[in-house]
Amino acid sequence: MSWPGMEFVTLLGIYLCSVLAAIALLGLCSGRKEGFLARSASSAIQVLSFVIPTRLQRATQQALHRLFHTRSCLFVGLHIALQAAVYGEYTWEVFVYCWELQFPLLLLLLPYLLLAGNVGCFVLCSRANPGIITKSNHTSLVKVYAYDGVLFQKGIMCPTCNLEKPARSKHCSLCSACVHRFDHHCVWVNNCVGAFNTRYFLLYLLTLTATAAAVATITAAFLIQVVLLSSMMEGRYIDDKGHERAVDLLFLIQHLFLTFPRIVFMLGFVTLLTLILGAYSCFTLCLALTNQTSNEWCKSRRCGSSPQLTVLPPGRQAVYKNIYSKGVWMNLKEIFMPATALERKKKM
Repeated sequence: MSWPGMEFVTLLGIYLCSVLAAIALLGLCSGRKEGFLARSASSAIQVLSFVIPTRLQRATQQALHRLFHTRSCLFVGLHIALQAAVYGEYTWEVFVYCWELQFPLLLLLLPYLLLAGNVGCFVLCSRANPGIITKSNHTSLVKVYAYDGVLFQKGIMCPTCNLEKPARSKHCSLCSACVHRFDHHCVWVNNCVGAFNTRYFLLYLLTLTATAAAVATITAAFLIQVVLLSSMMEGRYIDDKGHERAVDLLFLIQHLFLTFPRIVFMLGFVTLLTLILGAYSCFTLCLALTNQTSNEWCKSRRCGSSPQLTVLPPGRQAVYKNIYSKGVWMNLKEIFMPATALERKKKM
């Protein structure tokens, strides 16, 4: 066998770089009022403004504004398309091959079971009221959390809603509303993550990670089984210089890549996705266990942290202390059973 090694290494490198770049860009864009993609697109338009007609510039700017500054189903559609592509490949190739190799049926059906749970959590998170603050519920929601005096100050008015901001709330420009216990606006579910749908978002994120991990594990197991059954590791090949060599890992990857290109592409994508989602799931779970939101975590990085006071003498900068954490169990309980003003009044 001959080995066109450089062609394969170049192609594989381009593929990995493309997947990493796409995931990184989408991740940077997710959940921000004006993400990296929006800033990059705006910068590109400014550079090309000398050659692009004025009407086209206006149309492009309007499209970008609708995409990044208003609620849009674009990323929901992209989310569905990616899942359809992965499950299409898994169903038509991996599932069939694994069934022929007599893999356990329950193992092969596991990704579909996880997908069903993930879709349910996705629908609940995207359709649920995250905790929109209105004039009718403002009086009760403002009593739920105390002001910490650092991140959340009493008496601050929302200029858009014309309401006093309750502690832990934030105005979302994409939803045009203040959200109770605001975490972030997630473009993938096209909704804010707040007090009343954080539990759905956490379950959605965990099931999505488990889904990607299950598909990656079964696909990798299939490829390993192919290698073992073919006894390929015991073979030899002729390199570019005409020398006979034992099969190594790079040659093995190349052979699988050329034999099952779509399966290897999918495996690379879901493996990277599992790592990224796994890291983000751990971060989100840590926030839940400490009763913090993404918004509070980001703000606290800017003002520092201290185990002591939140009110300091004049001339010294206020430091942040998380006053909302009540222990791991109570923090998780608050995620799945959001605190209300009535419950807080009983405790007092």
